[in-house]
Amino acid sequence: MVKMKYIVFLIQCPDQKGLVSRISTFFYEKSFNILHCQQYTDIAQNQYFMRLKLDLDCLPSSRGNLEREFEEFARALNLEWSVHYSDHLQRVAILATKSPHCLYDLLMRQQEGEISCQIPVVISNHPDLESVADKFRIPFYCFPTSKENKSQQELQIRKLLKQHHIDLVVLARYMQILSEEFVKEYPQKIINIHHSFLPAFKGPNPYQQAYDTGVKMIGATAHYVIAELDEGPVIEQDVESVTHEHSNKDLEQIGRDIERIVLARAVKAHLEHRIIVSKRRTIVFSTGV
Repeated sequence: MVKMKYIVFLIQCPDQKGLVSRISTFFYEKSFNILHCQQYTDIAQNQYFMRLKLDLDCLPSSRGNLEREFEEFARALNLEWSVHYSDHLQRVAILATKSPHCLYDLLMRQQEGEISCQIPVVISNHPDLESVADKFRIPFYCFPTSKENKSQQELQIRKLLKQHHIDLVVLARYMQILSEEFVKEYPQKIINIHHSFLPAFKGPNPYQQAYDTGVKMIGATAHYVIAELDEGPVIEQDVESVTHEHSNKDLEQIGRDIERIVLARAVKAHLEHRIIVSKRRTIVFSTGV
């Protein structure tokens, strides 16, 4: 079955009358077939958001011409926008430390076609996960990190990412804090999975904190990474009910299962261009279109 090629426009702007009509007319006049349109209005912030999916086969000229013409059109309406083409297969680097569950899950989903991307490299600060990458025939790089060499090792990682032309960095339980310079190099292109329901239970032992507190729900949070630790815009969250009968180890196992699902959903949403970041919030459009 041949997959349809498409273009996705992500648009945000101050809310105003006639937006849907004017934007759709722009593409109609260029003979585009609009495959799907999703929109959301944040009344409190007076902001409008749109995800527009177009048939790439209807492109009348070059991509550059389309983008220049839309930029001229967008300027009059004060639109912030980005455009994405389905025939560009994004290149994803996965960074992990010792826990294999999120890494395994992403590699399996990519292999089975559930998430559409290339994964040219797996990077870690420990050698433990090399066998996982080997099973999927993906090059594995290990950069052991200490306080003394952290900056130098991170610089090597950044060079490696550039060499592989990486579009998205996924922190699959990578237990190192990225520098501000690293984060600025990949704005809204680094996704982290946090093994708790942010903002609760930050730090290295969240499940012990949850157990000690006697919580009745535990969860996981996937978010974009910004300079402030664990404060980036949240993409996806999920929780599961627990009881007093669950041990600390039980909570860890339940938490790992949630982490897999939440991280995969976040990565999939990013790869499908379904996310618009607005200040510290995300607008995540529905899947399946």
